Amino acid sequence: MSKIISGIKIPDSAMARQAAELVRQHESELLFNHSVRVFVFGAMKGAREELKFDPELLYVAALFHDLGLADAYHTPTKRFEVDGADAAREFLRSHGLSEPKADLVWQAIALHTTPGIPEYMRPEIALTKAGVVMDVVGIGYEEYTAEQRAQTLAALPRGDFKNEFVQDQLRSALKKPQTTFGTLNVDFIKHFDHSFCHLNVCTLVRDAPWSS
Repeated sequence: MSKIISGIKIPDSAMARQAAELVRQHESELLFNHSVRVFVFGAMKGAREELKFDPELLYVAALFHDLGLADAYHTPTKRFEVDGADAAREFLRSHGLSEPKADLVWQAIALHTTPGIPEYMRPEIALTKAGVVMDVVGIGYEEYTAEQRAQTLAALPRGDFKNEFVQDQLRSALKKPQTTFGTLNVDFIKHFDHSFCHLNVCTLVRDAPWSS
Protein backbone atom coordinates (compact mmCIF):
# COMPACT_ATOMS: atom_id res chain seq x y z
CA MET A 1 0.00 0.00 0.00
CA SER A 2 1.30 3.44 -0.91
CA LYS A 3 2.51 5.51 2.03
CA ILE A 4 0.87 8.62 0.55
CA ILE A 5 -2.56 8.46 -1.08
CA SER A 6 -3.85 11.60 -2.76
CA GLY A 7 -1.71 13.75 -0.50
CA ILE A 8 -2.66 11.90 2.70
CA LYS A 9 0.19 10.20 4.53
CA ILE A 10 -0.68 6.77 5.85
CA PRO A 11 0.56 6.50 9.48
CA ASP A 12 3.67 4.31 9.56
CA SER A 13 4.53 3.94 13.23
CA ALA A 14 5.08 0.46 14.67
CA MET A 15 1.63 0.63 16.26
CA ALA A 16 -0.03 1.71 13.01
CA ARG A 17 1.66 -1.09 11.07
CA GLN A 18 0.64 -3.67 13.67
CA ALA A 19 -2.94 -2.39 13.61
CA ALA A 20 -3.05 -2.78 9.84
CA GLU A 21 -1.54 -6.26 10.03
CA LEU A 22 -4.06 -7.38 12.64
CA VAL A 23 -7.05 -6.09 10.69
CA ARG A 24 -5.75 -7.48 7.41
CA GLN A 25 -5.57 -10.95 9.02
CA HIS A 26 -9.30 -10.95 9.76
CA GLU A 27 -10.90 -8.86 7.03
CA SER A 28 -11.29 -9.48 3.32
CA GLU A 29 -9.27 -7.29 0.99
CA LEU A 30 -12.49 -5.48 0.10
CA LEU A 31 -13.24 -4.57 3.74
CA PHE A 32 -9.62 -3.71 4.47
CA ASN A 33 -9.44 -1.35 1.49
CA HIS A 34 -12.72 0.21 2.61
CA SER A 35 -11.30 0.79 6.08
CA VAL A 36 -8.21 2.55 4.75
CA ARG A 37 -10.35 4.64 2.38
CA VAL A 38 -12.38 5.73 5.41
CA PHE A 39 -9.16 7.09 6.90
CA VAL A 40 -8.09 8.78 3.66
CA PHE A 41 -11.45 10.45 3.06
CA GLY A 42 -11.75 11.43 6.73
CA ALA A 43 -8.24 12.88 6.79
CA MET A 44 -8.89 14.80 3.56
CA LYS A 45 -11.97 16.36 5.11
CA GLY A 46 -10.04 17.19 8.27
CA ALA A 47 -7.28 18.88 6.27
CA ARG A 48 -9.79 20.75 4.09
CA GLU A 49 -11.60 22.07 7.16
CA GLU A 50 -8.32 22.77 9.01
CA LEU A 51 -9.29 20.57 11.94
CA LYS A 52 -6.75 19.52 14.55
CA PHE A 53 -6.82 15.74 14.83
CA ASP A 54 -4.49 12.86 15.61
CA PRO A 55 -3.91 11.01 12.30
CA GLU A 56 -2.79 7.84 14.07
CA LEU A 57 -5.90 7.64 16.23
CA LEU A 58 -8.09 8.34 13.20
CA TYR A 59 -6.24 5.60 11.31
CA VAL A 60 -6.79 3.02 14.05
CA ALA A 61 -10.46 3.98 14.34
CA ALA A 62 -10.89 3.62 10.58
CA LEU A 63 -9.04 0.29 10.48
CA PHE A 64 -11.05 -1.26 13.31
CA HIS A 65 -14.45 0.25 12.56
CA ASP A 66 -15.77 -2.86 10.76
CA LEU A 67 -13.70 -5.48 12.58
CA GLY A 68 -16.81 -6.49 14.51
CA LEU A 69 -18.07 -8.06 11.26
CA ALA A 70 -15.22 -10.60 11.41
CA ASP A 71 -15.94 -13.96 13.02
CA ALA A 72 -12.94 -13.67 15.35
CA TYR A 73 -14.40 -10.54 16.95
CA HIS A 74 -18.08 -11.42 16.80
CA THR A 75 -19.95 -11.61 20.11
CA PRO A 76 -23.52 -12.89 20.38
CA THR A 77 -25.01 -9.95 22.28
CA LYS A 78 -23.20 -6.73 21.30
CA ARG A 79 -23.69 -4.56 18.23
CA PHE A 80 -20.94 -5.17 15.68
CA GLU A 81 -19.80 -1.55 16.17
CA VAL A 82 -19.17 -2.24 19.85
CA ASP A 83 -17.29 -5.44 19.06
CA GLY A 84 -14.94 -3.46 16.84
CA ALA A 85 -14.66 -0.64 19.36
CA ASP A 86 -13.78 -3.08 22.15
CA ALA A 87 -11.09 -4.69 19.98
CA ALA A 88 -9.56 -1.31 19.17
CA ARG A 89 -9.52 -0.19 22.78
CA GLU A 90 -7.78 -3.38 23.90
CA PHE A 91 -5.28 -3.02 21.07
CA LEU A 92 -4.47 0.55 22.08
CA ARG A 93 -4.20 -0.36 25.75
CA SER A 94 -1.74 -3.12 24.86
CA HIS A 95 0.41 -0.45 23.21
CA GLY A 96 0.41 1.73 26.29
CA LEU A 97 -1.92 4.49 25.08
CA SER A 98 -3.75 6.48 27.70
CA GLU A 99 -7.34 5.68 28.57
CA PRO A 100 -8.66 8.99 27.16
CA LYS A 101 -7.09 8.21 23.76
CA ALA A 102 -8.31 4.62 23.81
CA ASP A 103 -11.79 5.80 24.78
CA LEU A 104 -11.75 8.40 21.99
CA VAL A 105 -11.14 5.67 19.41
CA TRP A 106 -13.79 3.49 21.08
CA GLN A 107 -16.37 6.25 20.69
CA ALA A 108 -15.40 6.90 17.07
CA ILE A 109 -16.01 3.26 16.17
CA ALA A 110 -19.06 2.66 18.36
CA LEU A 111 -20.83 5.73 16.94
CA HIS A 112 -19.85 5.44 13.29
CA THR A 113 -23.33 4.25 12.19
CA THR A 114 -25.24 6.64 14.47
CA PRO A 115 -26.87 9.53 12.57
CA GLY A 116 -26.81 13.10 13.80
CA ILE A 117 -24.34 12.87 16.72
CA PRO A 118 -20.71 12.09 15.76
CA GLU A 119 -20.35 15.22 13.62
CA TYR A 120 -20.65 17.36 16.76
CA MET A 121 -18.00 15.47 18.70
CA ARG A 122 -14.20 15.41 18.69
CA PRO A 123 -12.60 15.56 15.21
CA GLU A 124 -11.42 11.95 15.31
CA ILE A 125 -15.01 10.84 15.95
CA ALA A 126 -16.54 13.18 13.39
CA LEU A 127 -13.98 12.31 10.70
CA THR A 128 -14.39 8.57 11.17
CA LYS A 129 -18.11 8.97 10.55
CA ALA A 130 -17.48 11.31 7.62
CA GLY A 131 -15.10 8.83 6.00
CA VAL A 132 -17.60 6.00 6.45
CA VAL A 133 -20.58 7.79 4.94
CA MET A 134 -18.47 9.14 2.07
CA ASP A 135 -17.22 5.68 1.11
CA VAL A 136 -20.43 3.74 1.72
CA VAL A 137 -23.23 6.03 0.54
CA GLY A 138 -21.39 8.96 -1.05
CA ILE A 139 -22.33 11.70 1.43
CA GLY A 140 -19.94 14.56 0.69
CA TYR A 141 -18.91 13.05 -2.66
CA GLU A 142 -18.77 16.41 -4.46
CA GLU A 143 -16.59 17.91 -1.71
CA TYR A 144 -13.71 15.78 -2.99
CA THR A 145 -12.15 16.49 -6.36
CA ALA A 146 -12.36 13.94 -9.15
CA GLU A 147 -8.58 13.58 -8.87
CA GLN A 148 -8.76 12.87 -5.14
CA ARG A 149 -11.39 10.21 -5.67
CA ALA A 150 -9.56 8.62 -8.59
CA GLN A 151 -6.20 8.49 -6.79
CA THR A 152 -7.81 6.96 -3.70
CA LEU A 153 -9.55 4.26 -5.71
CA ALA A 154 -6.41 3.53 -7.73
CA ALA A 155 -4.55 2.80 -4.50
CA LEU A 156 -7.48 1.12 -2.74
CA PRO A 157 -9.83 -0.48 -5.31
CA ARG A 158 -13.52 -0.90 -4.43
CA GLY A 159 -14.06 -4.18 -6.28
CA ASP A 160 -17.71 -5.27 -6.04
CA PHE A 161 -18.11 -3.15 -2.92
CA LYS A 162 -21.82 -2.38 -3.02
CA ASN A 163 -22.89 -6.02 -3.24
CA GLU A 164 -20.23 -7.56 -1.00
CA PHE A 165 -20.55 -4.93 1.71
CA VAL A 166 -24.31 -5.42 1.96
CA GLN A 167 -23.79 -9.18 2.23
CA ASP A 168 -21.16 -8.77 4.96
CA GLN A 169 -23.52 -6.57 6.95
CA LEU A 170 -26.43 -8.94 6.36
CA ARG A 171 -24.47 -11.95 7.64
CA SER A 172 -23.56 -10.06 10.80
CA ALA A 173 -27.12 -8.82 11.39
CA LEU A 174 -28.62 -12.29 10.91
CA LYS A 175 -26.29 -13.76 13.53
CA LYS A 176 -27.71 -11.45 16.21
CA PRO A 177 -30.84 -9.69 14.92
CA GLN A 178 -31.77 -8.50 18.41
CA THR A 179 -28.79 -6.09 18.31
CA THR A 180 -30.18 -4.28 15.27
CA PHE A 181 -33.10 -2.71 17.16
CA GLY A 182 -32.92 1.07 16.94
CA THR A 183 -30.01 0.99 14.49
CA LEU A 184 -29.48 1.26 10.75
CA ASN A 185 -28.38 -2.38 10.79
CA VAL A 186 -31.97 -3.62 10.85
CA ASP A 187 -32.31 -2.39 7.25
CA PHE A 188 -29.96 -5.09 6.03
CA ILE A 189 -32.37 -7.77 7.28
CA LYS A 190 -35.57 -5.98 6.25
CA HIS A 191 -34.27 -5.44 2.71
CA PHE A 192 -33.97 -9.19 2.14
CA ASP A 193 -36.68 -10.52 4.48
CA HIS A 194 -39.87 -8.49 4.30
CA SER A 195 -41.48 -10.74 6.91
CA PHE A 196 -38.86 -9.91 9.54
CA CYS A 197 -40.60 -8.71 12.70
CA HIS A 198 -38.43 -6.43 14.79
CA LEU A 199 -39.02 -4.63 18.06
CA ASN A 200 -41.07 -1.46 17.87
CA VAL A 201 -40.54 1.37 20.34
CA CYS A 202 -44.28 2.18 20.41
CA THR A 203 -45.00 -1.39 21.53
CA LEU A 204 -42.31 -1.15 24.19
CA VAL A 205 -43.83 2.08 25.54
CA ARG A 206 -47.35 0.61 25.66
CA ASP A 207 -46.12 -2.62 27.29
CA ALA A 208 -44.10 -0.83 29.98
CA PRO A 209 -45.12 -1.89 33.54
CA TRP A 210 -46.51 1.57 34.37
CA SER A 211 -50.22 2.25 34.84
CA SER A 212 -50.18 5.18 32.43
